[in-house]
Amino acid sequence: MNKQAGLSLPVLAGLLLLAALLGGGVAVAITQAAGLGRQDAGDVRGYLLANPEIIPEAMETLRTKETRAKVAASEPEIFEPFGSAWQGDAEGVPVAVYMDYACGYCRASLEEIERLVASDTKVRVVYRELPILSEASRTAAQWSLAAAEQGKFQRFHDTLFAGGQLSDAAIEQAAKAAGLDMARAAQVAASPEIAAHLQQNMEVAGKLGMTGTPSWVIGDQVISGAIPYEQLSELVAAAAKQG
Repeated sequence: MNKQAGLSLPVLAGLLLLAALLGGGVAVAITQAAGLGRQDAGDVRGYLLANPEIIPEAMETLRTKETRAKVAASEPEIFEPFGSAWQGDAEGVPVAVYMDYACGYCRASLEEIERLVASDTKVRVVYRELPILSEASRTAAQWSLAAAEQGKFQRFHDTLFAGGQLSDAAIEQAAKAAGLDMARAAQVAASPEIAAHLQQNMEVAGKLGMTGTPSWVIGDQVISGAIPYEQLSELVAAAAKQG
């Protein structure tokens, strides 16, 4: 290959991957733009065919970069809580968890979250509503945000998840247990602002490639599925090191 190109290994790997994916004239254009000759385009393709193991690694690196960019572009929508829908240290490592009140895996994750907050005072867990499982999920999410608007999110949240099967009666019971102003909560829950907030959560979740609930954003990483405490702790520690 052209020794004058002066390409770093990561850049060259990117060119190799692009050439393999795009092929033909586009590959030639890419390699020429980078200072490689026409003949080198064939060398690029040959190198990839001889070393196919670099393709998954390069694709994973690309996905990681894309995810980090998407998280950075949506930080306020991800990490700024709605009302009191958060717990922990306000200045701690941000952890956003997207939940559905009809999700058993979300319920099972509550113990892991409580353990994380109790063991690490420098973490802030922000709860995001992602009602994707049922109509009752959406009603619960609306009332959860209404509770957060009144500064009573945690009591509502914990009570509703502890109540077993999700229903209108369970939502009402949780709201009363949290001490909500019921008339005000009903008005807020049905408001266009709450509908817009839920839509925003859906759009961000789709943009970040979330595949279900619970889903997490920890630092600049996105993970879908239940996560045990040990892994949560490791991810928070890694995010803290990144700053």
